[in-house]
Parts: sequence; C-alpha cells; structure tokens
Amino acid sequence: MSRFPINSTRLLERFLRYVKIGTAADADSKTYPSTKGQLELGRLLVEELKAMSADDVHQDEHGLVWATVPATVPSNLSGSLPTILFNAHLDTSPEAPGDNVKPQVIECYQGGDIPLPAGNTITTSGCPALLSMIGHCLVTTDGTTLLGGDDKAGVAAIMELAHHLIEYPSIPHGPIRILFTCDEEIGNGTGHVDMAKTQAIAAYTLDGSGSGELENENFSADQLVVRAIGHNIHPALGKGRMINASRGLAALIAQLPLASCSPESTAGREGFLHPYHISGGVGEAEVRILLRDFDTAKLDDHASIVTRAAAQVESQIPGIKFEIQRTRQYRNMSDSLKRHPLVVQLAVEAYAKLDIECKLGSIRGGTDGAMFSEKGLPTPNLSVGQHNIHAVTEFASLTEMTTAVAHAVELVQLWSNQRS
Repeated sequence: MSRFPINSTRLLERFLRYVKIGTAADADSKTYPSTKGQLELGRLLVEELKAMSADDVHQDEHGLVWATVPATVPSNLSGSLPTILFNAHLDTSPEAPGDNVKPQVIECYQGGDIPLPAGNTITTSGCPALLSMIGHCLVTTDGTTLLGGDDKAGVAAIMELAHHLIEYPSIPHGPIRILFTCDEEIGNGTGHVDMAKTQAIAAYTLDGSGSGELENENFSADQLVVRAIGHNIHPALGKGRMINASRGLAALIAQLPLASCSPESTAGREGFLHPYHISGGVGEAEVRILLRDFDTAKLDDHASIVTRAAAQVESQIPGIKFEIQRTRQYRNMSDSLKRHPLVVQLAVEAYAKLDIECKLGSIRGGTDGAMFSEKGLPTPNLSVGQHNIHAVTEFASLTEMTTAVAHAVELVQLWSNQRS
C-alpha cells in the first residue's frame, strides 16, 4: 500500500463532471475540433490544471490541452531525467448519443445483470468482465446515451495523476507532460500535434479496458474509397442506355468475403476488410471500405480482393467503371515499440509493484498512440476501466480507474531511475 493512497472520491467527482459535457466527434464537420463540446471540456481542464499549479497550462489554437508537472528529482552530473507524456482524448464516439449523459453510480456492485433506468440491461453474458468486479464501484449510463468512459476515464485518471503528484512532491519523478487530444474517434487525434512540443522520449495513452492490461500492438489501417461510375437517364429510356452505378456497387460488395476476412467472422489476430458506408445513385455511387491487419503487408492482400471484385463486375455489367482511392491511416505501434523495449518493460514492472499481473494485448483498432509511435514517440496503451464502449450499455469501474492512477504513479517513479 502506498504511503499516499489515490483519492478515489475526487477521481469519481472529476469523472462525473467530465461525462456530463457532450463531446461526441462529428466526421462530417469541417472544423477542428469537430464539435464545440471538446473545446468546452478542454477549457474546464485548463482551469483545473491551473488551480492545482501545473506548469505551462494552455489550450492551443487547435483545442489541444497541454500541461507539465515539474520534476521532483533534479538533474545532476549523472544526467537529466527523461520527460514522459500521458495522453487521453476528449471526444467520444459518434456511434451512439453522447449528449445529456445521466451517470448512475453503483457504489458496491453485488453481481448479476445491471438494469438501467431506460430499460436496457448490462448483462454478464454480454460483458463477462463483470464477473470479476464484485465489490467495485461502477458508473453506468441511464441506458439512453454513451457514458463517455472512452476516453473520459483516461482524462480523469491523468488529471488525478497530475493532482496527486503535485500534492505529494516527495514522490520522485522527472518532468511529466500531459496532452489531451481531440477527434481521436474519427481518426484526427494527432494531426495537429507538434511532436517537438511533446518534449518526451516515451508516452502512454490511457484508453483501455479493464485493469492490468498493456496493449503494445494494434491493427495497421488503410481505407479504400470505391467510386462506381454509371450513366443516368430517365428510366423510361433506360433500355440499352442506363448504367446503374448503385447496382454495380451492390454487385461489387456482394463479392466481398463475409464468412472470412470480415469483422463478423474474425477475432484475435485475424485481419479484415469492412465496407461501412454507402452513398450515391444511378450516375455515381460510393462505398468506403476499411482495411485492417496486424501484418501491414497483408493490407495489400485485402485491397487486391476489392480490385479483383471491381474488375469482375466491370466484365459483367457493360459500361460500369470503378475508381479506387486508397488512403494510408495508421500503422502497428509494435514496429516502434520493438525498437524501444524499455517503454513496455517499465509499465510491466509498475504493475508488478502493485502485485497485478500484466496482460499484454493487441488492439483490433487504433489509438492516438499508434500515430505517436509512427511519428517517433513510442506509445503503448494502458487500461483505465472502460467497458462496453461505443454502446448505451457502456460503463466504467472507478476501482479500475483508481488502479490506473496508482499504476501511473509507480511508472513515473521507475522512469525517475533512468538518466539520459
């Protein structure tokens, strides 16, 4: 037990404040950040960081929130202490309602399914992790909205980490950099981050589920935009003249695998291609397709499935044409972390100091940490008690959030033993 226990009551109060501010990202917005709520939450965090006497606190022109917790261990002739960065994102998923969140606190979970006021139920069959949470303090929604634990659990944990370290200056650590990003849920979390401004040699995102989990790899990702080009004419005159782009696109999608290489049929380390958005009409139609795999080279294999399907449909429907645009999104963080093993090693050791078994994992998706890693800042992902994310049955464990803060405190102390 630490001489300075984490203030879980204050952590809960923070979390409840933050989730009540709607910050859902908007992929169709032309602004950055994409929604005003992210700026509102950022301003609140700036006020709180200044009140706890953090250094260099500001919200930049892009809505990113920056701060520094000064080192408590001075540099000396044997070298300076490295700066470590902690990151979480302010936005929440646009896949379910995110405004007017009404959090429900279960102070001591006794087991079983959890009925929500709106009629939905969090079930142990749908979330087996509940079986290990007897006695935890849980925060749920009322069943009509997201909770926003992804990633306001991470935001609250990092804020409490900063407050805890400032409150107890006898805890040894080097400079701690804090960065809260925007629009992570729509793939724009790091586009406006000045990497030189991070000043760090390593970073950690707090954006994971459960407790004791450390994710050190993720999917590599590209996107295809497939545009079908036809010819529109009044249907009364269509014989021999109309070329229906929507029919052509439907024929292409029908040829894509469903029993394999799809989200519906894969798990673990299996990759997939995923048509997720369709629009258009007779003259033109478009589908967006995600390509995902832990093995970056296999993205080419997934893309070739689409190009072969397009060629086959072109041979079957006279006059139909397809244009395929491929966009690079992000890459597997393991490519960077393998070159910097200490970043993961110290996180594992910090769990051991808390007598928590560390579970190394892989993300079937991406985080801001994947982008940071690709840009030269090795950044694994740490668990922070999120569960059922992107659903109105989302919930968070305050018990696991508190553990996440305690883990970060141990981690920065381990980094204080490293000298550059």
